[in-house]
Amino acid sequence: MPQPDPATSADTGAPTEAVAPAEAVAPLMRGVAVLHRLTEANGVLSLSALERATGLARSTVDRIVATLARMGYVRLDGRDAILTPRVMELGNAYLAALRLPALLSARADGLADELDESVSLAVADRDGIRFIHQATRRRAMSLSFRIGDLLPAERTAPGPLFATEWTDEEWHSWRTRRTTDPQNHNFPTVPPSPQSRRNDRDDDAEEDEEEAFARRTAGAASTDYALDDQLIEPGLVAVSVPVRDPRTARIACVANVVSHTSRHTAASLRETLLPRLRAAVSAMEDDLRQASPPHPGPPPAGLATWTGASKQELGREFVESLARGLTVLTAFGEGRAELTLTEVAKATGLARATARRALITYEHLGLVTPTPHRTFALTPRVLALGFPPLSRTSLPRIAAPHMATLADEIQETTSLAVLTERGDEIQYTARATASHVMSVDITVGTRLPAHGTSMGRILVPKTGDAPPPYALTDEELEQGVRAIAVPIHDRTGQVIAALNAATHVARRTTEECVHVLLPALLSTASHIETDLHTASRFTRFPLT
Repeated sequence: MPQPDPATSADTGAPTEAVAPAEAVAPLMRGVAVLHRLTEANGVLSLSALERATGLARSTVDRIVATLARMGYVRLDGRDAILTPRVMELGNAYLAALRLPALLSARADGLADELDESVSLAVADRDGIRFIHQATRRRAMSLSFRIGDLLPAERTAPGPLFATEWTDEEWHSWRTRRTTDPQNHNFPTVPPSPQSRRNDRDDDAEEDEEEAFARRTAGAASTDYALDDQLIEPGLVAVSVPVRDPRTARIACVANVVSHTSRHTAASLRETLLPRLRAAVSAMEDDLRQASPPHPGPPPAGLATWTGASKQELGREFVESLARGLTVLTAFGEGRAELTLTEVAKATGLARATARRALITYEHLGLVTPTPHRTFALTPRVLALGFPPLSRTSLPRIAAPHMATLADEIQETTSLAVLTERGDEIQYTARATASHVMSVDITVGTRLPAHGTSMGRILVPKTGDAPPPYALTDEELEQGVRAIAVPIHDRTGQVIAALNAATHVARRTTEECVHVLLPALLSTASHIETDLHTASRFTRFPLT
């Protein structure tokens, strides 16, 4: 008889007593558990800590991490496993299939600008809520919630709105969760509730909390909005309004405005901001009503061939069933929100039996759900696979590991720079140094005139000209300094930064800069852009 896997049941949100189906793929379940633990640890854990956190044997952890590294989902830095932006393609598959961020994020961003308050979009995830878009105000007192973070429904403004559509079975599940997890351990992004911090918690207090949430849900059903009056933590207040699917009239997502009590009380949110929130939601519902049918892009290609080749190259260190299972999630996307088993197999190039076992595993873990149309769809829980800690990354953080690899390869110092608001200066935002007695020493944050630097000539091309493929300066910034730079492009093809390598004239001739350094720079820029384009598909990131 199959037994529950202790390394996965708590990590995935599946009930701890749930028994994995006989056809579930055990290595895939363990790989998902590793991704969950890395996500909960904000993206970084030592291999020893992963061993302790998952309960897996060290040899198993090593093989899983090696496989995830081969896929580009983690990188190894000494003894630490670190999530990389590439893993965000899993969450991107869910968000693209959902379509709501693409259709509604501009409205949310506009409302945030209008109100000068943080605005988010949230969807239901069983008896919790999960954020799918954030437009956050930058203040000394700012919010730490990220896209993909999971919050308990009863401690949020969106929660009572979603609860208006709960079945009796879902209410029972919520009560069971509160009984088995009174400390909210399954919601690591929120502090314990005031009641759960008490040592003298009693049944009457628990009953009062349940009654309070039931009353808030009843109020949300009658007024079509809900308030969070410092339920997450003291000082935080929020107001939410549901965005309804025009086809079904059910809640598609909830728009949420968040502030703190030095700016608003819950009552003033209702009185001053709620009308403007309702107007924005009305416009969002019009956008959903008028949206064109999605145009599916090409599914991922050659994945089965790639996993087979990786297995042949790495042997036992590559867990092929884990890699093949994770590729199943990337079969979904815009225009591919619901797929049949046959469509999943065709999109991934996997055998039908292999795709079927992966879908069975994901259904058990709560990452995939069957639909009434004999198809499968991703659930919001896919966002828990690495998305939150990377959703607020920055260009320098994305570039840093690639620059370090480049500096080791060419044994020259490499730098990243962006154009300042003035338009005639560059600012250094990241550096990776090579070991030389004599080297170019410019610290992060330094500003220099653009015209005299290789990166400046990339970022400020001559009037009317397209950005050059590379720029070379020869002792123009300072005697003895020779530098070559290449552009970094965003998803639209715009040049947003420049990457360079600087050397002393005695170490490299101009010909060596072009024939040796330039190919390495272009390759590194391509790796940075690949990560950048994945990370920025549904998130915004600072350039500095």
